[in-house]
Amino acid sequence: MSDLIKLNRALSGSCPFVIGEVAQAHEGSLGLAHSYIDAVADAGVDAVKFQTHIADEESSEFEEWRVKFSTQDETRHDYWKRMEFSKEQWIELKSHAEDRGLLFLSSPFSIAAVRLLDDIGMPAWKIPSGEITNYLLLDHVIKTGKPIFLSSGMSTLNEIDASLRRIRDSQLPHVLFQCTTAYPCPPDKIGLNIIADFMKKYDCPIGLSDHSGTVFPSLSAATIGANFIEVHAVLSKKMFGPDVSSSLDIPQLTDLVAGVRMVHEMKANSAGKDDYAASAKDLRRTFGQSLCASKDLSSGTALTLDMISSRKPLIGIPAQNYESFLGQKIIRPIEKGQFFSLEDFE
Repeated sequence: MSDLIKLNRALSGSCPFVIGEVAQAHEGSLGLAHSYIDAVADAGVDAVKFQTHIADEESSEFEEWRVKFSTQDETRHDYWKRMEFSKEQWIELKSHAEDRGLLFLSSPFSIAAVRLLDDIGMPAWKIPSGEITNYLLLDHVIKTGKPIFLSSGMSTLNEIDASLRRIRDSQLPHVLFQCTTAYPCPPDKIGLNIIADFMKKYDCPIGLSDHSGTVFPSLSAATIGANFIEVHAVLSKKMFGPDVSSSLDIPQLTDLVAGVRMVHEMKANSAGKDDYAASAKDLRRTFGQSLCASKDLSSGTALTLDMISSRKPLIGIPAQNYESFLGQKIIRPIEKGQFFSLEDFE
């Protein structure tokens, strides 16, 4: 499936589109990055997403650590440097992802990264939460004329409105993600209510970018109508890195994809309760019960409540109709346990 077809399906608002975010989980290893592509593809996601960092173009000596997790890197700049891949390596990763049937995405964190990714044929742009108000970068992305996925983790509504106006002025397809910048994100800060608010306020597909490290927020988001789901992925919860606690491991990711697909099927089914009952005709016969005699009865006996019982299957008078036969006389002897029929009554 081509990138264009994948994007059109994603933007059409059909089955929720699931993005497996690798970010820096590859720890700067090209081989590990390729392993992640295979792992998330096996889990069934629609797209794999990385982050493209070029240390000298995005960082400075003044950048502080979000979490000082690494003794290997003296500064944040050093860490970004270790995360870099060359243009040729990005081409290799993109080709691998496409061979596995995945849409390949990578968030740019500098204008140089935008140019690099545009050169290798980036089909759409995921703007991370920290860059939503970086109009210098956003305007470079807009000029490429490609769809934009906008994450809102640290933004106010006014900031979201302003960024969306810039995108809409260029009439580009776009997606807005509810996101909370917390690692891991606790349940009370997921913002399912905000997804509902976004759906009412903005005329575009809405997604959830989740950092909870569990499948539950994404399944809930799919249930209330989110069009996109993005989650961080790790090969194992025992791996090293700042995002492990906010990521899904591969078995979790596999369950998430299956769950999202199941939610979509459940929501798409418009059959009513009577339709389900009609389709269960044979089961209703098997599990239903018919009226029968609870004791031997002679001809001419007027039925009382203590004379009747019910047994499976439903092949005679339904047990639910017992009241209609109380006081009626039978016209032939009935043995205990024998089913009543309409022909047994006057």
